[in-house]
Amino acid sequence: MQPDAKQPVSPEQPATVPQGSVLPSQTDDGAVQWQAPEYLQRARTPLWYVSFWAVVIVLMGIAAFLIRSWSFVILVPVMAVALVIYSHRPPRQLNYVLSAKGLYINDQLHPLSEFRSFGVMQEESWPALVFIPVKRFRPGLTVYFPSENGEAIVDILGARIPMEELHLDAFDKIVRKLRM
Repeated sequence: MQPDAKQPVSPEQPATVPQGSVLPSQTDDGAVQWQAPEYLQRARTPLWYVSFWAVVIVLMGIAAFLIRSWSFVILVPVMAVALVIYSHRPPRQLNYVLSAKGLYINDQLHPLSEFRSFGVMQEESWPALVFIPVKRFRPGLTVYFPSENGEAIVDILGARIPMEELHLDAFDKIVRKLRM
């Protein structure tokens, strides 16, 4: 068998796709596969950075004069630098396969039984699936997908778990405003 030959993906064995190659959208066994970034990287203006560092200085002042915790005074800028470095990390391209068995993200299976429901949101240029977990304190899973695969993806998911209208909570709204 040639190493470049494309093989259909079975629900038991997700495809391993070389970086930069294009996946077919739907396989013979009904699985849908696609590639998308792990998250959307948002552009930040110089005003965002000025505001961010102003908040850091205010937090350091509160820690020094109100709380009188010198360890917290040191910890705040260290956390701020770590956050800025982490937010500049470019997103990876992930391979997704959705089948009756579950959602594979780079060969890691997330069974659909882990999720109570799902919803679809439009984020900038990419539509996104948001999976609501069964476990109470587990964060939701957001998966971006190309719009041409949307109908097939929603059909597979809708047959297995309920779809609900999504509303952003206060924390999600703050994170979106901060462009994190």
